[in-house]
Amino acid sequence: MPSTGTDLQDQILTLKKQKHAIILAHNYQRDEVQDIADFVGDSLELSRIAATQECDMIVFCGVNFMAESASILSPDKTVLLPEVEANCPMADMIQVDSPRPVRKRFPGFDAPRFLFPPEFTLRDIKKQYPGTPVVTYVNTTADIKAESDICCTSANVVKVIESLPSDQVICIPDKNLSAWAAKNTKKKVIAWDGFCHVHERVIPEDVTKARKKHPEALVMAHPECRIEVLEISDHVTSTSGMLRFAKSSDAAAFVVGTEIGLLYRLRKENPGKMFYPLRKDMICPNMKKTTLHSVFRAFQENTHIVKVPDHIRIPAKIALDRMLAIP
Repeated sequence: MPSTGTDLQDQILTLKKQKHAIILAHNYQRDEVQDIADFVGDSLELSRIAATQECDMIVFCGVNFMAESASILSPDKTVLLPEVEANCPMADMIQVDSPRPVRKRFPGFDAPRFLFPPEFTLRDIKKQYPGTPVVTYVNTTADIKAESDICCTSANVVKVIESLPSDQVICIPDKNLSAWAAKNTKKKVIAWDGFCHVHERVIPEDVTKARKKHPEALVMAHPECRIEVLEISDHVTSTSGMLRFAKSSDAAAFVVGTEIGLLYRLRKENPGKMFYPLRKDMICPNMKKTTLHSVFRAFQENTHIVKVPDHIRIPAKIALDRMLAIP
């Protein structure tokens, strides 16, 4: 194994060239992983970019559902997930037709009550609301997307819901994103009770404290945060939206209500502005599992290959394509 630093980066770049590959890194990845990537962004944005690139291999530095999305949109390319155990706890909170696992506890965070019994599945809720279209957040596994009518992102969830003819929709899996959507549409939103533990831990008092500490700063919050947090924030938007807002805003300081990995890119792209985390513990352990050594090993050993089988890939792509077709 090579040493860390420039030597390791150089060897990764050499292997990348040899394998005719590209490296994708999510906005929440470690700083040094973002630096080695060809493209940095949110999950769907990266998968769409990868589908347009002339390459044989995609190394996706993120979590499992992101690599699956890349496989869905680029079925002829080899997709590698450097850390096989880099999962998304929220995505794992819903399953198609078998009981979901018991939720794990996270440091400093207590899970809320279930809106549905723990043994509930996606097919159970579809039976309970027959004919109601299922709007699925892209932060889900491929089999969930395949069981859905249409996908959405945190940026376009309201537009997706409004595009459907039904007066009510099932919105999965994030209850906070669903609550934000319900606030911004007249349609009935039937929410699952999933959540991102990084965003769910933020409470209104955190916003109050941040404003007191940084009175000159605007508060940006991701719609995976609780609705009571979103209602008192200055700007609610996705990670890509935060990047655009920070760049275009006349404000010189921002409190960032999302995973702290985004701060690196915000500061890099806006050297004259200040960025502060809404909470210092807004850290996703799974996003931080990938290191430069992980990427090197992935290239060297061709691990871990993510391949979505066609019986799941095709209907999942239909759900994604329906979203992408919305003007």
